[in-house]
Amino acid sequence: MNKRQAGVLLHPTSLPNKEGLPGQLNDQAWLFLDWMQSAGLSIWQMLPLTQPHEDLSPYQSVSAFALNPALLPNNWEAEFSQVKFALYLANPPHWLEDYALFMAIRKSQNNASWVHWPEGLKYRHANAIAAFSQAHERELTQLKKQQFALNRLWHTLKADANQKGISLFGDMPIFVAFDSADVWANPGQFKLDEHLNPTVVTGVPPDYFSVTGQRWGNPHYNWDVMAADGFEWWRQRVAEALSQFDLVRIDHFRGLEASWEIEASEETAINGKWVKTPGDDLLAALKTDFPDLPLVAEDLGIITEEVVALKEKYGLPGMSVLQFGFNGLPDNPHSLHEQVQNSVTYTGTHDNDTSLGWFESENEGTRNWVMEQLMPLAEQKMAETELLEEYAKPMPWPLIMAAFNSVAQRVIVPMQDFLMLDGEHRMNVPGVCDGNWRWQFNWSQVPDNLAANIRILIEDSERL
Repeated sequence: MNKRQAGVLLHPTSLPNKEGLPGQLNDQAWLFLDWMQSAGLSIWQMLPLTQPHEDLSPYQSVSAFALNPALLPNNWEAEFSQVKFALYLANPPHWLEDYALFMAIRKSQNNASWVHWPEGLKYRHANAIAAFSQAHERELTQLKKQQFALNRLWHTLKADANQKGISLFGDMPIFVAFDSADVWANPGQFKLDEHLNPTVVTGVPPDYFSVTGQRWGNPHYNWDVMAADGFEWWRQRVAEALSQFDLVRIDHFRGLEASWEIEASEETAINGKWVKTPGDDLLAALKTDFPDLPLVAEDLGIITEEVVALKEKYGLPGMSVLQFGFNGLPDNPHSLHEQVQNSVTYTGTHDNDTSLGWFESENEGTRNWVMEQLMPLAEQKMAETELLEEYAKPMPWPLIMAAFNSVAQRVIVPMQDFLMLDGEHRMNVPGVCDGNWRWQFNWSQVPDNLAANIRILIEDSERL
């Protein structure tokens, strides 16, 4: 499909909530769909929907499959169908039992990592698991009820979004957390020692941004084992994601060509090494399951020719971030004049500052240079359309207009940019442990004429 589209990046936890809690899949989610439709926005992109650890990062989840129960509306049990739940349990998702057990045991062990559980539970001895299941049957059932209710609610939202002409765009971290149901239930799929501790962990090597690199700490996949069973775990994971979304981004896509392996004993990422991964074989298997392969490759950072070749072999769109496009270097793929059609162009991502915050943090000379490049288009659109001046001249609107007028097939703008919010409203500051993933908007921040002016830009750039 070559239709030009425009969308918004907003995680559901960033939806308004009257009680001061994180956003939920309640009436606010449907109000947001209505607002998107009035604005002409046809893609709702979000972060992973999986259940995070205590730091709230959706990129470090307790399960690669289970949805976040915090998204359930407060009154979800009032609409619960016992009959349909019984049908769900008659043919449950393959991951459900392991997830429920993992969460219940984890709670009984004061949220200790599974590697520190009593041996019978750590090593999944049948008698220990059976005894725990019998003693905690009610709690296990409640955890399964939550996943059933979330599944039904999400698919209702997806159906309603699709009916309004809105596609849902999800996100899949390439690696999973060590303290997760996935590693506990499938230790053979990961590079672990005889005590089930990781032998090597994930990260990226030293670069311009960090002299010690980044040591993420996720376990690496045992790709030989995964290849031997036809990548069944991955195929199930992608199938689950594509049942929830119309399009899915693969975070750190370059890890499907080669990944940086660090000995678990190393404190930094300096002494790691690149190890080839069978991403070509995996994508070939996924293409058999999903001939259209509706995936997007997160290809930010330093990308090799081999990674580009893998992405292009399967026709996967990459990403471009306009905030990165003003360093003046030649052949910068993020610059205004280096955009390509088969890509998703962003003003910024969840890891960037808001576009206004980014702009305000630059020195005066850089700000002037950025505006010199952006304002001719903004002034042209002011003359050609009925766009109000307040939606053309102040940043970040000139950047948004540049994104909309890109040759890229898809354009995504974070909600914070549509609302002209500064750096106090960013979603995540990479490398900072506290205070991330908590941002929410409220409807008082949304001007009455915002949707109409977004629609003007969308119609003008033929993205409706």
